[in-house]
Amino acid sequence: MEKQNYKNHRKYYPPHHFIYLPLLFLLGLLGIYNIWSDTENRLIWILFSVLIFLIFYLAVMVRQHYALGIQNRIIRLEFKQRYFEIFNQRSDEIAEKLRFDQLAALRFAHDDEFKELLYKALHENISGEEIKRSVKNWRPDDHRV
Repeated sequence: MEKQNYKNHRKYYPPHHFIYLPLLFLLGLLGIYNIWSDTENRLIWILFSVLIFLIFYLAVMVRQHYALGIQNRIIRLEFKQRYFEIFNQRSDEIAEKLRFDQLAALRFAHDDEFKELLYKALHENISGEEIKRSVKNWRPDDHRV
């Protein structure tokens, strides 16, 4: 497996992202095209297109909704645990001051960078993307959904 860094940290599920969703997209285009080219069966093609759009929408939303919700809760817990291990203090007040994108980005920083980037997030309000770009020693997250 390639070493994880900022450029390759996003994860894809090939059957879903490169087969199922493109196929639904093409079927949607076929339906929309046939609405105007097959005037005899226009209503059928409209219904087909609406059905394909609904399946596409559900495929995207349902797949991500539960996994991302659980993953976000785990990221918050990881932050609290890590903060406690580094500073030997509870992090409730600190965690409330940070946006989720900042919390999520901080997990990629090693402990020495974590302190500095946390300070910047709190006092300079840098974004999660800026935090990720600032990480010099990337700490991979190989177990995310």
